[in-house]
Amino acid sequence: MIPLSRLVLGIFTAAMLGAVAQAGPTLDAVKQRDYVRCGVNAGLPGFSSPDDKGAWTGIDVDVCRAVATAVLGSASKVRFTPLTAKERFTALQSGEIDLLSRNTTWTLSRDAALGVHFTGVTYYDGQGFLVNKRLGVHSAKELDGASVCVQAGTTSELNLADYFRANGMRYSPVVYEKAEQNAAAYDAGRCDVLTSDQSQLYALRIKLKHPEQHEVLPEVISKEPLGPLVRQDDNEWFNVVKWSLFAMVDAEDLGLSSGNVDEARAKSKSPAVRRFLGLEGDKGRDLKLDDAWAYRIVKQVGNYGEVFDRNLGGHSPLKIARGLNALWSAGGLQYAPPIR
Repeated sequence: MIPLSRLVLGIFTAAMLGAVAQAGPTLDAVKQRDYVRCGVNAGLPGFSSPDDKGAWTGIDVDVCRAVATAVLGSASKVRFTPLTAKERFTALQSGEIDLLSRNTTWTLSRDAALGVHFTGVTYYDGQGFLVNKRLGVHSAKELDGASVCVQAGTTSELNLADYFRANGMRYSPVVYEKAEQNAAAYDAGRCDVLTSDQSQLYALRIKLKHPEQHEVLPEVISKEPLGPLVRQDDNEWFNVVKWSLFAMVDAEDLGLSSGNVDEARAKSKSPAVRRFLGLEGDKGRDLKLDDAWAYRIVKQVGNYGEVFDRNLGGHSPLKIARGLNALWSAGGLQYAPPIR
């Protein structure tokens, strides 16, 4: 007779093996469909915005393309769904999209209560304030009594209330659902101040009638780690999206770029580089991908530094300094686990 404890263990093990065998519904669906459904901002320069021909660009867009490249072999196999701040979580939870890459702040309540997983940090940000220079304000501490345009359904609303309360100041909120509506209201003089993540303020400023008349105040009033999200019910897909982002950071750390990755693949003797490029070991197997998945990301999308530079940095209209988004080895916070 089989001992009860061993029988229970056998049943438990069989159940676990069955769960593993059935894991990965999103990855399977993406492979069968042959494209990734990615939720993005409807129009935030540097992060996600379409041009007049409908071509999408931005750092959040490139995260989606990296995932498509890893899984499907091509950065073009993505369909973008523009979402408002209020729509974004519902779209992910309902299965309308596979991945949300929409300048979304990682918080405890979102991570624990919404049935989603953040897969990493694409951009370390912080909330700030944009004012017209004619207002004569040089510090956020001088904004007592100001009217402030703020986007509905965002952490910016909560941070704004916290900051003014903590500093004993009053303000009048002017709330709109979309970032573009807030910027238009601010530009039209319906509020004195525009508040959002600083990166968003720089992006919105270039759309104003006279951008040079406006400045971002020095205070940063919050931590806003922005990153992509997936549903909590699929660890296999979570791993794929997470490691697609990590691969871009690791590539920059290893000195690999879209311009030199082919040469490195042909000539490099570095064990770390060869593992990354799929030349040694079988690092795609655990993700249920082929071994060249990380190589393709670098070749087709670029490393993190390339993605940052063309969308947000020196080769973009925003000209945002790397700052906290520099690699850890350069004094920043960008750091990814190794592929080994």
